[in-house]
Amino acid sequence: MSIIPQRSEMPSGTTYVAVGRGEPLVLIHGVGMKLEAWSPQIEALSEGFEVIAADLPGHGESAPLTGGTDLRDFVSRFLRFLTELGRGPVSVAGHSMGALIAAGLAVEAPELVRRVALLNGVHRRDPAARDAVRQRAAEIETGRFDREAPLRRWFGEGHEHEGAYALSRRLLAEVDQQGYATAYAAFANGDAVYADRWSEVICPALFLTGEGDLNSTPDMARAMAASTRLGQAVIISGHRHMVNLTAPEEVNAALADWMNRTGEEACHDA
Repeated sequence: MSIIPQRSEMPSGTTYVAVGRGEPLVLIHGVGMKLEAWSPQIEALSEGFEVIAADLPGHGESAPLTGGTDLRDFVSRFLRFLTELGRGPVSVAGHSMGALIAAGLAVEAPELVRRVALLNGVHRRDPAARDAVRQRAAEIETGRFDREAPLRRWFGEGHEHEGAYALSRRLLAEVDQQGYATAYAAFANGDAVYADRWSEVICPALFLTGEGDLNSTPDMARAMAASTRLGQAVIISGHRHMVNLTAPEEVNAALADWMNRTGEEACHDA
């Protein structure tokens, strides 16, 4: 989309775009995607905010992390990115893997996070779901994996000719295999890393998912919201994992409402 300008790069190796003016909103995409996955949000929300969308390590044009990293390494990379931005406290929204990173930032770097939003975030998978996602991570590490399989989980059947599906397919086809494998391993093992610490987060926190998302479930969103001081769960009916692309108007409205909520100046008790 023409709304997305040429990327800039920080010394940390993170590439990003910044569009619009106003209070800063940082967007972090999910595994296998790149910042273009936020196109509807960049276009709509940049009318009232400065929207800063970044590529995950090893995705898009961002430098990779070395193999064997976990979620905390991704959080550390984005902590450095926020410091390099120099915007002071920002609002951070993440999707899927990006949601896990956003959660980590709210806990580990409270002085830099004004609000936090998790879109299609995972929280305490049950044993069967944990085993399944770890098995997928192992398959991706081998380089022999079906790049259509995530699309079937994310969208269900019958959506192959829709624009959101086509964009997601293209981004998955372009992702670097090792960058994908590294991020997916961290994603597969990251659902419980910050799960016990939501009660410490005191800033406005949004937990949004699709009603039909079988892996980032409505129950997960509600559980996180219930354990957070200013938590709010929003469930989008009739949609699944890529809800920011398939229901952009509803998601944009929820994000704009969250951006207008006030609370503490930081996301963590002193």
